Amino acid sequence: MAQEFFRSGVAGIDRVNFDAGLRAHMQRIFNYMGCGLILTGLVAYIVANTALAGVIFGTPLKWIAMLAPFGFLIYMNARMATLSASTLRILFWLFCGTMGLSLGAIFLVFTGASVARAFFITAATFGAMSLYGYTTKRDLTGVGSFMLMGILGLMIASVVNLFMASGMLQWMISVAGVVIFTGLTAYDVQRIKQTYSEAWGTEANDKLAVFNALSLYLNFINMFQFILELTGTVRRN
Repeated sequence: MAQEFFRSGVAGIDRVNFDAGLRAHMQRIFNYMGCGLILTGLVAYIVANTALAGVIFGTPLKWIAMLAPFGFLIYMNARMATLSASTLRILFWLFCGTMGLSLGAIFLVFTGASVARAFFITAATFGAMSLYGYTTKRDLTGVGSFMLMGILGLMIASVVNLFMASGMLQWMISVAGVVIFTGLTAYDVQRIKQTYSEAWGTEANDKLAVFNALSLYLNFINMFQFILELTGTVRRN
Protein backbone atom coordinates (compact mmCIF):
# COMPACT_ATOMS: atom_id res chain seq x y z
CA MET A 1 0.00 0.00 0.00
CA ALA A 2 1.03 3.59 -0.48
CA GLN A 3 1.61 4.30 3.20
CA GLU A 4 4.28 1.57 3.33
CA PHE A 5 6.52 3.91 1.36
CA PHE A 6 6.66 6.19 4.40
CA ARG A 7 8.01 5.53 7.86
CA SER A 8 7.05 7.32 11.05
CA GLY A 9 8.92 8.09 14.23
CA VAL A 10 11.28 11.07 14.49
CA ALA A 11 13.24 11.82 17.65
CA GLY A 12 13.95 15.23 19.05
CA ILE A 13 11.25 17.17 17.27
CA ASP A 14 10.27 20.71 18.14
CA ARG A 15 6.71 20.27 19.43
CA VAL A 16 5.49 23.74 18.42
CA ASN A 17 6.87 23.52 14.90
CA PHE A 18 5.70 19.94 14.59
CA ASP A 19 2.12 20.82 15.57
CA ALA A 20 2.09 23.71 13.11
CA GLY A 21 3.41 21.45 10.36
CA LEU A 22 0.86 18.78 11.19
CA ARG A 23 -2.01 21.26 11.02
CA ALA A 24 -0.79 22.52 7.65
CA HIS A 25 -0.43 18.93 6.45
CA MET A 26 -3.96 17.99 7.53
CA GLN A 27 -5.36 21.16 5.94
CA ARG A 28 -3.62 20.32 2.67
CA ILE A 29 -5.07 16.80 2.74
CA PHE A 30 -8.63 17.97 3.35
CA ASN A 31 -8.26 20.68 0.71
CA TYR A 32 -7.20 18.06 -1.85
CA MET A 33 -10.06 15.80 -0.82
CA GLY A 34 -12.63 18.61 -0.90
CA CYS A 35 -11.53 19.85 -4.30
CA GLY A 36 -11.57 16.28 -5.58
CA LEU A 37 -15.17 15.85 -4.42
CA ILE A 38 -16.16 19.14 -6.08
CA LEU A 39 -14.55 18.03 -9.35
CA THR A 40 -16.29 14.66 -9.17
CA GLY A 41 -19.66 16.27 -8.44
CA LEU A 42 -19.35 18.77 -11.28
CA VAL A 43 -18.37 16.13 -13.82
CA ALA A 44 -21.17 13.82 -12.66
CA TYR A 45 -23.76 16.61 -12.90
CA ILE A 46 -22.59 17.70 -16.36
CA VAL A 47 -22.61 14.12 -17.64
CA ALA A 48 -26.13 13.49 -16.32
CA ASN A 49 -27.57 16.70 -17.76
CA THR A 50 -26.05 16.73 -21.24
CA ALA A 51 -25.86 14.46 -24.25
CA LEU A 52 -22.85 12.80 -22.60
CA ALA A 53 -25.25 10.65 -20.59
CA GLY A 54 -26.43 8.85 -23.71
CA VAL A 55 -22.96 8.68 -25.20
CA ILE A 56 -21.46 7.10 -22.08
CA PHE A 57 -24.23 5.01 -20.53
CA GLY A 58 -25.91 4.04 -23.79
CA THR A 59 -22.77 2.58 -25.34
CA PRO A 60 -19.87 0.30 -24.33
CA LEU A 61 -18.08 3.47 -23.15
CA LYS A 62 -19.85 2.92 -19.82
CA TRP A 63 -17.39 0.11 -19.07
CA ILE A 64 -14.46 2.44 -19.64
CA ALA A 65 -16.05 5.03 -17.37
CA MET A 66 -16.60 2.40 -14.68
CA LEU A 67 -13.16 0.76 -14.87
CA ALA A 68 -10.94 3.80 -15.51
CA PRO A 69 -10.85 4.88 -11.82
CA PHE A 70 -9.56 1.44 -10.82
CA GLY A 71 -6.80 1.78 -13.39
CA PHE A 72 -5.68 5.07 -11.87
CA LEU A 73 -5.72 3.56 -8.36
CA ILE A 74 -3.60 0.59 -9.39
CA TYR A 75 -1.11 2.74 -11.27
CA MET A 76 -0.75 5.30 -8.48
CA ASN A 77 -0.13 2.62 -5.85
CA ALA A 78 2.31 0.72 -8.05
CA ARG A 79 4.36 3.81 -8.97
CA MET A 80 4.08 5.69 -5.67
CA ALA A 81 7.81 5.53 -4.92
CA THR A 82 8.96 6.78 -8.31
CA LEU A 83 6.40 9.39 -9.35
CA SER A 84 6.86 13.03 -8.38
CA ALA A 85 4.40 14.87 -6.18
CA SER A 86 3.24 17.02 -9.11
CA THR A 87 2.56 13.92 -11.25
CA LEU A 88 0.63 12.30 -8.41
CA ARG A 89 -1.50 15.42 -8.08
CA ILE A 90 -2.34 15.29 -11.80
CA LEU A 91 -3.26 11.61 -11.52
CA PHE A 92 -5.41 12.39 -8.48
CA TRP A 93 -7.39 15.04 -10.40
CA LEU A 94 -7.77 12.68 -13.35
CA PHE A 95 -8.99 9.96 -11.01
CA CYS A 96 -11.58 12.30 -9.47
CA GLY A 97 -12.71 13.34 -12.95
CA THR A 98 -13.18 9.75 -14.13
CA MET A 99 -15.08 8.99 -10.93
CA GLY A 100 -17.43 11.79 -11.94
CA LEU A 101 -18.01 10.09 -15.29
CA SER A 102 -19.09 6.86 -13.61
CA LEU A 103 -21.11 8.57 -10.86
CA GLY A 104 -23.11 10.54 -13.41
CA ALA A 105 -25.55 7.61 -13.38
CA ILE A 106 -26.55 8.59 -9.84
CA PHE A 107 -28.30 11.72 -11.13
CA LEU A 108 -30.13 9.60 -13.70
CA VAL A 109 -31.40 7.08 -11.14
CA PHE A 110 -32.11 9.20 -8.04
CA THR A 111 -33.87 12.53 -7.63
CA GLY A 112 -31.71 15.61 -7.14
CA ALA A 113 -33.25 16.26 -3.71
CA SER A 114 -32.37 12.78 -2.44
CA VAL A 115 -28.83 13.07 -3.81
CA ALA A 116 -28.40 16.38 -1.97
CA ARG A 117 -29.86 14.88 1.22
CA ALA A 118 -27.50 11.90 1.09
CA PHE A 119 -24.56 14.22 0.46
CA PHE A 120 -25.27 16.38 3.50
CA ILE A 121 -25.81 13.34 5.72
CA THR A 122 -22.49 11.94 4.49
CA ALA A 123 -20.70 15.27 5.01
CA ALA A 124 -22.01 15.58 8.58
CA THR A 125 -21.07 11.98 9.43
CA PHE A 126 -17.68 12.26 7.75
CA GLY A 127 -16.91 15.53 9.56
CA ALA A 128 -17.88 14.12 12.95
CA MET A 129 -15.80 10.97 12.51
CA SER A 130 -12.82 12.95 11.20
CA LEU A 131 -12.92 15.13 14.30
CA TYR A 132 -13.19 12.05 16.50
CA GLY A 133 -10.26 10.35 14.77
CA TYR A 134 -8.11 13.46 15.13
CA THR A 135 -8.85 14.12 18.80
CA THR A 136 -9.39 10.70 20.40
CA LYS A 137 -6.71 9.16 22.61
CA ARG A 138 -7.99 5.68 21.89
CA ASP A 139 -5.90 3.55 19.56
CA LEU A 140 -8.10 2.78 16.55
CA THR A 141 -5.73 0.28 14.93
CA GLY A 142 -7.93 -2.64 15.89
CA VAL A 143 -11.01 -0.85 14.57
CA GLY A 144 -9.25 -0.14 11.28
CA SER A 145 -8.17 -3.77 10.86
CA PHE A 146 -11.71 -4.98 11.53
CA MET A 147 -13.19 -2.50 9.06
CA LEU A 148 -10.69 -3.49 6.38
CA MET A 149 -11.77 -7.11 6.79
CA GLY A 150 -15.34 -5.86 6.55
CA ILE A 151 -14.62 -4.45 3.09
CA LEU A 152 -13.72 -7.96 1.92
CA GLY A 153 -17.01 -9.19 3.34
CA LEU A 154 -18.87 -6.43 1.51
CA MET A 155 -17.26 -7.40 -1.78
CA ILE A 156 -18.17 -11.08 -1.33
CA ALA A 157 -21.75 -10.26 -0.31
CA SER A 158 -22.13 -7.89 -3.28
CA VAL A 159 -20.98 -10.59 -5.72
CA VAL A 160 -23.38 -13.09 -4.14
CA ASN A 161 -26.25 -10.61 -4.44
CA LEU A 162 -25.60 -10.20 -8.14
CA PHE A 163 -27.05 -13.71 -8.49
CA MET A 164 -29.59 -13.60 -5.65
CA ALA A 165 -30.93 -10.09 -6.38
CA SER A 166 -32.20 -9.94 -2.80
CA GLY A 167 -33.54 -6.58 -1.63
CA MET A 168 -32.99 -7.53 2.02
CA LEU A 169 -29.39 -8.56 1.42
CA GLN A 170 -28.76 -5.32 -0.48
CA TRP A 171 -30.19 -3.36 2.46
CA MET A 172 -27.88 -5.24 4.85
CA ILE A 173 -24.90 -4.57 2.56
CA SER A 174 -25.73 -0.85 2.49
CA VAL A 175 -26.05 -0.63 6.28
CA ALA A 176 -22.78 -2.52 6.75
CA GLY A 177 -21.11 -0.29 4.17
CA VAL A 178 -22.09 2.87 6.04
CA VAL A 179 -20.77 1.43 9.32
CA ILE A 180 -17.52 0.21 7.77
CA PHE A 181 -16.60 3.42 5.96
CA THR A 182 -17.65 5.52 8.94
CA GLY A 183 -15.22 3.57 11.12
CA LEU A 184 -12.51 3.70 8.46
CA THR A 185 -12.78 7.49 8.32
CA ALA A 186 -11.94 7.83 12.02
CA TYR A 187 -9.13 5.27 11.69
CA ASP A 188 -7.62 6.89 8.60
CA VAL A 189 -7.60 10.37 10.15
CA GLN A 190 -5.83 9.02 13.24
CA ARG A 191 -3.36 7.11 11.05
CA ILE A 192 -2.64 10.24 9.00
CA LYS A 193 -2.00 12.21 12.17
CA GLN A 194 0.31 9.55 13.58
CA THR A 195 2.36 8.99 10.44
CA TYR A 196 3.16 12.63 9.66
CA SER A 197 6.83 13.61 9.96
CA GLU A 198 8.57 16.88 9.14
CA ALA A 199 11.80 14.97 8.50
CA TRP A 200 10.56 13.55 5.20
CA GLY A 201 10.73 16.97 3.59
CA THR A 202 8.38 18.82 1.28
CA GLU A 203 8.35 16.37 -1.63
CA ALA A 204 7.63 13.27 0.44
CA ASN A 205 4.99 15.01 2.54
CA ASP A 206 3.30 16.33 -0.61
CA LYS A 207 3.13 12.79 -1.96
CA LEU A 208 1.82 11.55 1.36
CA ALA A 209 -0.82 14.29 1.36
CA VAL A 210 -2.12 13.19 -2.06
CA PHE A 211 -2.41 9.55 -1.01
CA ASN A 212 -4.03 10.37 2.30
CA ALA A 213 -6.49 12.65 0.50
CA LEU A 214 -7.24 9.74 -1.83
CA SER A 215 -7.98 7.44 1.13
CA LEU A 216 -10.37 9.94 2.71
CA TYR A 217 -11.97 10.68 -0.67
CA LEU A 218 -12.71 6.98 -1.19
CA ASN A 219 -14.19 6.71 2.30
CA PHE A 220 -16.48 9.67 1.57
CA ILE A 221 -17.58 8.41 -1.86
CA ASN A 222 -18.32 4.90 -0.61
CA MET A 223 -20.17 6.17 2.45
CA PHE A 224 -22.20 8.52 0.23
CA GLN A 225 -23.20 5.76 -2.18
CA PHE A 226 -24.35 3.44 0.60
CA ILE A 227 -26.30 6.21 2.33
CA LEU A 228 -27.90 7.13 -1.01
CA GLU A 229 -28.99 3.52 -1.50
CA LEU A 230 -30.63 3.59 1.94
CA THR A 231 -32.26 7.02 1.74
CA GLY A 232 -32.45 7.89 -1.96
CA THR A 233 -35.67 8.36 -3.90
CA VAL A 234 -35.67 6.73 -7.36
CA ARG A 235 -36.82 8.87 -10.29
CA ARG A 236 -40.20 7.89 -11.70
CA ASN A 237 -40.06 8.68 -15.39
